[in-house]
Amino acid sequence: MEIEIQNKKNNPLLNRMEVQFVIRHEGESTPKRALIKNELAEQLKANKENVIIDHMRSNFGFEETIGYAKVYSSVAKAKDGESTHILKRNNVAGVGKKKEDKPKEETDTSSAPQAPKKEGEEKPADTTEEPSAEQPEDKPEDASTEGSVGATPSEVPEKKEETAEPKDTPPEDKKEEKE
Repeated sequence: MEIEIQNKKNNPLLNRMEVQFVIRHEGESTPKRALIKNELAEQLKANKENVIIDHMRSNFGFEETIGYAKVYSSVAKAKDGESTHILKRNNVAGVGKKKEDKPKEETDTSSAPQAPKKEGEEKPADTTEEPSAEQPEDKPEDASTEGSVGATPSEVPEKKEETAEPKDTPPEDKKEEKE
């Protein structure tokens, strides 16, 4: 692995040096971020905790990686100038993978299967209200509910028998004329 510094620029306003580099890694995979940080710190004569690698780009089939790094004057300046995800990616002390101390919020377990209750435990009150069979809902009776799938007998109005002939059949005297 060989690191070549393409461009080095001092940025006094942000208390850092900005470095563009190229890594040639013939016959090897893309080197790890920690290894590159150590090599850059060695070449630039800086502390490796102050080196923040912003990004590295590799192309398929090429044994070359192009990257951009920032070398800060101190870790405190790096924490002030960098995004949290970049600091986590570079394993900066004080920023990293911490476990949350907050208690987890209770999730809705009404649809999840529950363990059998022990004797003496009370069942929590059900907060959802379901319509009871004793109190029918106020729904207008219309023809669209007749014969609807999934309707309970209380929801389907009774069908009244019609004394008149159905509309789709022609009267008998018209049938005779056609014959």
